[in-house]
Amino acid sequence: MLRVASLLPSSTEIVAALGLEESLVARSHECDYPASVKALPPITAPKFNPDGRSYDIDQRVKAVLQEATSVYLLDADLLKTLQPDVILTQAQCEVCAVSLDEVRRVACDFLGLPAQIVALEPNRLSDVLADFQRVAEALGVPERGESLVRDVQARMNAIAEQARPLHQPRVATLEWLDPLMAAGNWIPELVAMAGGDNLFGVEGQHSPWLTWDALIASDPDILVVLPCGYDFATTYRELSALTSHPAWPHLRAVKEGQVFITDGNQYFNRPGPRLAESLEILAEIFHPEQFHFGHEGTGWQRL
Repeated sequence: MLRVASLLPSSTEIVAALGLEESLVARSHECDYPASVKALPPITAPKFNPDGRSYDIDQRVKAVLQEATSVYLLDADLLKTLQPDVILTQAQCEVCAVSLDEVRRVACDFLGLPAQIVALEPNRLSDVLADFQRVAEALGVPERGESLVRDVQARMNAIAEQARPLHQPRVATLEWLDPLMAAGNWIPELVAMAGGDNLFGVEGQHSPWLTWDALIASDPDILVVLPCGYDFATTYRELSALTSHPAWPHLRAVKEGQVFITDGNQYFNRPGPRLAESLEILAEIFHPEQFHFGHEGTGWQRL
């Protein structure tokens, strides 16, 4: 059996969805689903203090990136001990996980490991699905990858078909609160598939910074808050970055009770199999009369 080190929560979830969780020998410090993977040794750690306010974290990350290509550490000693056959990492975002350059530097140049490095780079939904197949092929189970892609596509296409004739509310998704950032990459596609009119962020492009002036001018019908890496508790703790702004109570979505908090860490920010659940969450939020998947309370809450 291949020995796999996964440096991403999403790739860990892909491996588990392929039925190969027992192949995992190490995980990133953020991997927590399925819950059983938390028993694996963490092989990464942040170079910055991840606690504190949104603004402070943003400043710390930017400061680290001024001096390094990655904001995370890779445990070379543990990697040498574990001797993985496959290392799953990413080349999409230097803030999301250990950078590809860092993995190559430690695993190949420093340790000289013969491991196959598989670098995922999901920019849009089709890339995410292609990554399912890439991981499956690297682990020697291409047929399981094909099955996983078919299953996820079928679930998502069924929702998109049902949502297509429905009224499309104008939607703003917020991936960071201070400074404001809209959600990009695969999120605009999910918004459209769930029957919404996405206002900020472009399919396949990195999440853009957003000004309050632009948010006020657009005055969305629905606001979906899905901060990267934040669970419900952390998001609620950080909400004052939004609610303290003078314009907040005057936004249409606020006045009409159409602001929704989601677990961005577990769903939207992870380009893995649970993007299907992320789409279900958006469908329930946009069209509650039409969609009932049971995610209220666990996947989303009305503010």
